[in-house]
Amino acid sequence: MDSCLFIHGFTGGEYEISPLSQFMERNDYRSRTFTLKGHGGGRQELKQSDRFGWLQSAEEELNKLLEQQEPVHLIGFSTGALIASHLSVQYRTSVKSLTLLSAPVFPLNPLEILRTLGDPAMLRNYFSKFGTTPPKATREFQRLVRESFDIYPQITAPTLIVQGTRDHLVKTKSAGYLEQAIPAGQKQVLMVKDSGHMVCHCGDQERVMQEVLHFIRQA
Repeated sequence: MDSCLFIHGFTGGEYEISPLSQFMERNDYRSRTFTLKGHGGGRQELKQSDRFGWLQSAEEELNKLLEQQEPVHLIGFSTGALIASHLSVQYRTSVKSLTLLSAPVFPLNPLEILRTLGDPAMLRNYFSKFGTTPPKATREFQRLVRESFDIYPQITAPTLIVQGTRDHLVKTKSAGYLEQAIPAGQKQVLMVKDSGHMVCHCGDQERVMQEVLHFIRQA
């Protein structure tokens, strides 16, 4: 049985990718989700973590799966996509495929942010994130974004790039950049019309999940 390692995003959690992980389980893939170091707790816990700890916690989970001597597919959402990219290079002989969901190559989409300001729920989310995310953690995220530019040209695993066209946290040009920068012989871009950042929870989530499943089966 092939395994899928799911990696959630910065300040997020397993809920971000749970619909897809459960879907893959139903389709006979072993799915592993976990919480990145420094996440899942309070502000102080996140403040004491760094990008090296995030990467290490993901690497530890990957090694647990590799102990089963089964093919492993990496599926990363948002910052988790950056972490998955690093691991796919570090473990290139062991990773069977790489799926990048809403990868923040170029973070923040001002036009889409403006469009969401009329939504009270989104405004509450912005203020909540601003108030609970330590500046140190934000700097660590920004460093990981910059360092990942050296990683993309080294990716050789079959790669699926999924990007919402209405993503307020990631510029849509991120998908095109990845398509050009990643030299993998097998790669595909899926642009999800009218989807925001949370592609696993969007109105077209069934199509997203079916496309991920199809790509992984072909990898």
